[in-house]
Amino acid sequence: MYFPSRIRAFAAGAALLAASAIAQAQQLPNVVILATGGTIAGAGASAANSATYAAAKVPVDKLIAGLPEISKVANVKGEQTFQIASESFTNDNLLVLARRVSALAKQSDVDGIVVTHGTDTLEETAYFLNLVVRTDKPIVVVGSMRPGTALSADGALNLFDAVNVAASKDAKGKGVLVTMNDEIQSGRDVAKAINIKTEAFKSQWGPLGMIVEGKNYWFRAPVKRHTTQSEFNIDEITALPQVDIAYGYGNVPASTVETIGKGAKAIIHAGTGNGSVADRVVPALQKLRADGVQVIRSSRVNTGGFVLRNAEQPDDKYDWVVAHDLNPQKARILAMVALSKPLSTADLQRVFWEY
Repeated sequence: MYFPSRIRAFAAGAALLAASAIAQAQQLPNVVILATGGTIAGAGASAANSATYAAAKVPVDKLIAGLPEISKVANVKGEQTFQIASESFTNDNLLVLARRVSALAKQSDVDGIVVTHGTDTLEETAYFLNLVVRTDKPIVVVGSMRPGTALSADGALNLFDAVNVAASKDAKGKGVLVTMNDEIQSGRDVAKAINIKTEAFKSQWGPLGMIVEGKNYWFRAPVKRHTTQSEFNIDEITALPQVDIAYGYGNVPASTVETIGKGAKAIIHAGTGNGSVADRVVPALQKLRADGVQVIRSSRVNTGGFVLRNAEQPDDKYDWVVAHDLNPQKARILAMVALSKPLSTADLQRVFWEY
């Protein structure tokens, strides 16, 4: 039998615990997770399926519910922005996502933002956000190489790390970040280098830091212009121009460039080595430039591409641009953003040096 004094003590204790929980929640940072689909929201037929699965199946509320540990790191809310595999991402998807990230970043009650994303085009979205969202609040893009149903699934830890980084004051002002495989990568530098391992994302310049048991360890900071230092703003971009990629390879015909360049405002030539262009393709690119299409030389080298101006081609003579160290897909992102404004070739080249 409970006596009145014991009942009062029990009620007081419960109230104290509830008040303590509320106080703790009020002290934690507020992080919003924008879910877009991908493998991190995927499901396989069995636990043995790590590479064969259906992407974009698990809604964001279930992702959050399956990771109760994040409640100790931040007050987390989720929004289902899209539910698609990232190879199907469009320019319109990029614009919608960036506008939502920008709007959240302006809210005083949001301290950080996480975007869950399929890995196939994750690097492109991360770089796009890095260019157009004007905030110093942490924005972290995260995915996984295995669905949550697989043995040794990597999504849960990747997401925990992403929330941890987004909630951290030491991540402020470092641009858009990517957390995969315990590493903190720059959204500008990182690229998917392999499609079957959990350590799939690499940067030729190395990670910015590591996450170990919820603690961030930083080793370098990005020096290229981004976010608050960017001259581009998602609030001013209504549409993205058509920019296409032409791939260089042995025996490549000029018709490849001619076909891809139709209707484009710029064409990224993913050349071999130092952005080399086959002799039979040069006239086709010259014609495109004469017709007003910007020609940007990039390299198809997986990690370590670096294109020097006037090295393989007389870029000054042809009025071409070089992509610096950006891979073709990121060069396309930067060209679209840059050419949303009226820029000369010289200004476009400046943008590629600075961003």
